[in-house]
Amino acid sequence: MHRISPETAPDLDLRHHGDAEVRGLGAQLTDLAVNVRAGTPPQWLRERIADSLGTLAAYPDGRAARRAVAVRHGLPEERVLLTAGAAEAFVLLARALRVRRAVVVHPQFTEPESALRDAGHAVERVVLDAAGGFRLDPRAVPADADLVIVGNPTNPTSVLHPARDLARLARPGRTLVVDEAFMDAVPGERESLASRTDLPGLVVLRSLTKTWGLAGLRIGYVLAAPDTVAALERAQPLWPVSTPALAAAEACSRALALAEAERAAQETAADRTHLLARLAEFAEVAAVGPAAAPFVLIRLPNAAAVRLRLRALGFAVRRGDTFPGLGPDYVRLAVRDRETTDRFVEVLKQALSGSAP
Repeated sequence: MHRISPETAPDLDLRHHGDAEVRGLGAQLTDLAVNVRAGTPPQWLRERIADSLGTLAAYPDGRAARRAVAVRHGLPEERVLLTAGAAEAFVLLARALRVRRAVVVHPQFTEPESALRDAGHAVERVVLDAAGGFRLDPRAVPADADLVIVGNPTNPTSVLHPARDLARLARPGRTLVVDEAFMDAVPGERESLASRTDLPGLVVLRSLTKTWGLAGLRIGYVLAAPDTVAALERAQPLWPVSTPALAAAEACSRALALAEAERAAQETAADRTHLLARLAEFAEVAAVGPAAAPFVLIRLPNAAAVRLRLRALGFAVRRGDTFPGLGPDYVRLAVRDRETTDRFVEVLKQALSGSAP
């Protein structure tokens, strides 16, 4: 792994995301580019959101949802802040924190760095190497960094870092932000730091949009020390989370929903095993592993051309070259059911051979 200073960082399109691969063509393409769980939101959640529409004349009241999230993680309410998706939290952090040396561990979701740059912060990159499986060595992070951001499990590598390694990054005078947007897709949520209150400066971000299919509703939350939560809340506009989103947050924090999310995580893990087994049939395809998230990162020759052929054959995949630390030979694949995977494998054979309509 190596460090890249703000002055020498390559200029990448940090605002490119998977939805761009299917925008306007969603009905025509099988979507492996966006990491939202297929077949969501479930009917019971749709009904709960619909029920909230009768109260839209009133201003949103987030107290019940905040309390539900706090109970879900065994935390006091003052350690919870509801946000319009986890992405809003990155903007709040960039605006509210006084940062002297910001470090983002890459490859990872690019919005944290983009938000920091938009707020006028210089950003130093710690780039993990493919040779090391994109795994984090805490010693690579500068000791004097007062803001460190890392994903777990990491988008797009699907690497799940050990909680003990991330805990080693916490120290007085530093804000350690761990993006756990996909942690509820990990069986047992192993390696999560969400309920830890003993680590100084820890901020954990969660999203409800991936597992529950709520990307269009925008709902996530921050778990942090009360003073940090208060500082971020002051940076928010009034009533930042809509009433339907608050209803979803409350519903998805209940015991029955958590049990459903765990079942979904187990199913996704089995589907991911099937996907990796099918990808192993191709000598030219190398998957990053062990994968722990509802997506896998693969490396293959001429990936850009293959991606376009796949698109012509009806499948959208996420390009990898907009992630710092990756390059044009990478693509990310969302984990889908086995039937979809088998159809994709047949199309991938055509795309690798250079044939397309």
